[in-house]
Amino acid sequence: MLLVDTGHSILVSTATDAPLNVGNHAAIRRRCGRLDRAGMLELIAQESVRIIVDGSHPYATQLHETVANAAQQAGIPCFRYQRKTAAAEVDNLFFVDNHKDAADLAVSFGVSVLLTTGSRHLSPYVKATQERNIPFFARVLPHAESRHACAQAGLPKESQIIGRGPFSDVENRTLIRNKGIGVLITKDSGVRGGMEEKISAAHHENCRVIVVRRPQENYRHSKTHEDIQILVAAVKTAL
Repeated sequence: MLLVDTGHSILVSTATDAPLNVGNHAAIRRRCGRLDRAGMLELIAQESVRIIVDGSHPYATQLHETVANAAQQAGIPCFRYQRKTAAAEVDNLFFVDNHKDAADLAVSFGVSVLLTTGSRHLSPYVKATQERNIPFFARVLPHAESRHACAQAGLPKESQIIGRGPFSDVENRTLIRNKGIGVLITKDSGVRGGMEEKISAAHHENCRVIVVRRPQENYRHSKTHEDIQILVAAVKTAL
């Protein structure tokens, strides 16, 4: 909504048709469907796109690269909004570089494990917990592709917690307590990604937290901002 007063139309592009509040303004439209670089270039041409703002998830590395490369090929500016980190050095908080390391560390504690990173990286956790006979639960989105991923990884339905976040401190605490969770695994999805609520809930329930660090990226043709107001000002200047 902050970009509406530029006088330009805004097209919000999302991979799925999941509910999203994009405001109610004549200048704002939304399209749904995944795009590869060719599809993105076609969309840029069709819509006469002048600037791209990549506001996708911090861990969507393939998408970040696709967006930045398409913008570079089309010769238009590409700005990226990067959520501020919510990670902090507190007790029972452990950092790892990947999901394999997270799974190995989680089972080393010998307690029930809760994965809150979705359904895309289930396999190492299912394998590690089944080998050690450790209770394992995964909170996943209510999508057909999530159900398929769970089935592919061999995660039984009773271990699937279906829901769409971000979740409150109370909701996280209730889940941790009801399932007897001793280790919670998350990504550094930022303040708006619900990470603070996860850490707070785990702290109050004496539950360990494993954080999978953000991937390292270096897309020189994509300008990154963590502050929305600064990002909007930069976009307005580029128009």
